[in-house]
Amino acid sequence: MMDNSVVYNTFFDHLRTSLSNETFAKLTLAKTIGNTQLLNIYVKPVKLKQELKLSLTYHFQTQDKVENYDIEEGIEVLKSYINNPFLSAILFTTQADIALKLNKKRVATIIESKPTFTQSVAQTHDQPKKRLIEADKANYLMHLGIVDEKGQVIKSMADKYRQINKYIEIIEGLVKNAAISKEDFQVIDMGSGKGYLTFALYDYLVNNLGINATVIGIELRKELVDLCNSIAQKCGFKNLHFVSERIENYKTEKIDLLIALHACDTATDDALYKGISAGAQLIVCAPCCHKQIRKQLHCSTELTPVLKHGIFEERQAEMLTDGLRSLLLESQGYKSKVFEFISNEHTRKNVMIVGSKMKDNKNQRTVKAQIDQLKLAYGIKEQQLETLLINNGFYNV
Repeated sequence: MMDNSVVYNTFFDHLRTSLSNETFAKLTLAKTIGNTQLLNIYVKPVKLKQELKLSLTYHFQTQDKVENYDIEEGIEVLKSYINNPFLSAILFTTQADIALKLNKKRVATIIESKPTFTQSVAQTHDQPKKRLIEADKANYLMHLGIVDEKGQVIKSMADKYRQINKYIEIIEGLVKNAAISKEDFQVIDMGSGKGYLTFALYDYLVNNLGINATVIGIELRKELVDLCNSIAQKCGFKNLHFVSERIENYKTEKIDLLIALHACDTATDDALYKGISAGAQLIVCAPCCHKQIRKQLHCSTELTPVLKHGIFEERQAEMLTDGLRSLLLESQGYKSKVFEFISNEHTRKNVMIVGSKMKDNKNQRTVKAQIDQLKLAYGIKEQQLETLLINNGFYNV
């Protein structure tokens, strides 16, 4: 019978070989014994300062921890976890799957099988991720300070570039699933700011999807409006315009897609109302600030003792505000969806609310009862979107 240490060395020789000939795909330690919070260890190669390292992700029940090691140091660390607490290690390469297993008597064996993966980590990393908005082909990104003159993303703007592409990815799916006309499609972006997302949206709708779209950005700060209109002219975006106006004062009879990203506090409600009253097919908003509800919050539920903490009260106000907005959209014949827009490592203001217009509106009474119940439980007397809908005859008290 082969000694376990010989088996271990053979297994990790396979690891060394897969790293050197770039056939490595994945390595996982699994099947624990004993009382341990550590569930798995996931291994991948990384280059740090041009030197190849082993990156170990320790997967615990409640968190993950990542440590990077030199190759040989990492192998010694992995060996220390074999049989304590892991009974299995599986190395996936493009040539074979190689499993190190210990039986009930703690005898180690190696089993080889056909490869699961056809591409190695190196091959996968060599293929750049396809972006809907390509940095070197969108000259407005240069004017907006996202890329340099060579079309390379500026390091400090990398998060913004990822956000732009994630946003367009979401909009693409919504537009393709909605019954919209490609001949006369009007988009109103309320609170367009410097226009990062507005420019990308116009570019994608017109130049990628072939939609005859008019996009109007509404922004109070005139200096930003002037800047964006200047860039739109330089880029030849003839149906992209920016207007200096307060959201609540802007008037239009036609909206097919209403966008409101990070409009502050009740400005989000003003924007949502504009979309509802114009019968927009799609409404997309990412709320910012929730002061109106927080000021009124008076909880009469089991949560009362914990809401004395400001951070919990703030989060509760956010959830209630956006929950009510979602329900109010449903009361007006929209199918609502709430999800995370981008990772909260970049910003906590990452909730997106989407409303898609449906053909009928049969559940207003049921939704109204849910809204009234929430308001009663949390002492909410007024919510801006509901007030606008009531005052303008869209919503019966």
